[in-house]
Amino acid sequence: MDCLFCKIVAGEIPSGKVYEDDYMYAFRDISPEAKVHVLVVPKQHIGSMDEITAENSAVVARIFEKIPEIARMAGCESGYRVISNCGPDAGQSVMHLHFHILGGEELPLHIRGN
Repeated sequence: MDCLFCKIVAGEIPSGKVYEDDYMYAFRDISPEAKVHVLVVPKQHIGSMDEITAENSAVVARIFEKIPEIARMAGCESGYRVISNCGPDAGQSVMHLHFHILGGEELPLHIRGN
């Protein structure tokens, strides 16, 4: 599989790690759209939200349980936005489920996590 995020999780491509556990990896976006812009990806390859199933939904639940902690660790003190784009028409450029955490400043409405 030639998945950019799988290669980052495997350590084949360097990243600015913010958090890691057995289920997920969080790292700083290389083209941030806000003062804080962290991507959280499941270590298990799930292509998009369309591929969430009963068999893998526990991983997604775990990610959402950890997002507040990851946001605080990254520097979001007064709130943050969580975005997941699903499919090319929505702007998903890497076909591996991921969640953008944006914050660290007051966010304009047009930021959508590309």
